[in-house]
Amino acid sequence: MPVDALVVGAAFLFGLLFGSFLNAVIYRVPLGISLLRPSGCPRCEKPISWASNVPVLSWILLRARCATCREPISIRYPLVELAGGVLLALSVWQWGLTISSFSVALFCYLMLVLALIDVDHRILPNVITLPGAIVGLALSFFDPRVAWLDALIGGFLGGGLLYFVAWAYLKLRGREGMGMGDVKMMLLVGSFLGWQGALMTIFVGSLVGSVVGVAMISLSRKGWEYALPFGTFLAAAGVLVAFRGPQIFAWYWNTFAAVG
Repeated sequence: MPVDALVVGAAFLFGLLFGSFLNAVIYRVPLGISLLRPSGCPRCEKPISWASNVPVLSWILLRARCATCREPISIRYPLVELAGGVLLALSVWQWGLTISSFSVALFCYLMLVLALIDVDHRILPNVITLPGAIVGLALSFFDPRVAWLDALIGGFLGGGLLYFVAWAYLKLRGREGMGMGDVKMMLLVGSFLGWQGALMTIFVGSLVGSVVGVAMISLSRKGWEYALPFGTFLAAAGVLVAFRGPQIFAWYWNTFAAVG
């Protein structure tokens, strides 16, 4: 359904604001800091004024430094804000102003948050994954993209497959190779994308994770003991599947399945 460019542009601007909130979630949730607390500089703890808190623009005007103590501000902050804008704009562009665009944008925001928390702390917080799975299942009753039964099966199938892999690795190697956070994350993914989307997410995430993982391991002194943030790969795959799931399946079928 064609969408007016002004609507997509407005979605992008709103998405920038959501991206600013996502930065707070990424930083605060792992540290147990309340999201209701006013924004402040992590170093000097001075409250950030509204003029210094405009997404992307403030970072540029402040030359990537705190207005009070001049502490450098990571480029990741405006990049997350831009990602928030792009993801919402893409959702509205593809599905219009519908429950589907809301569902996909929310899912992508959850994936972005989980991906970066996993990179920073190697954890996937229950406070995000478990409520997220419930919300995804609830939205499936209104979102025509995924039937509620597919969402229910997707959650249990996605989480169950990773649980089996983690259990088998523990039995074979005598140590954990995958955390339960990844299992709970796949509950969330399956509830938003259905069982087909969950399987594609695991496939694409594992493929990308294997390629990137080998490169990271080869550059690390820890060798094969290097702890990979698998949730980050699952998150990237989930976003890709959310927007291009049918195309990925068609490509796979035409390239491999049909030949076999």
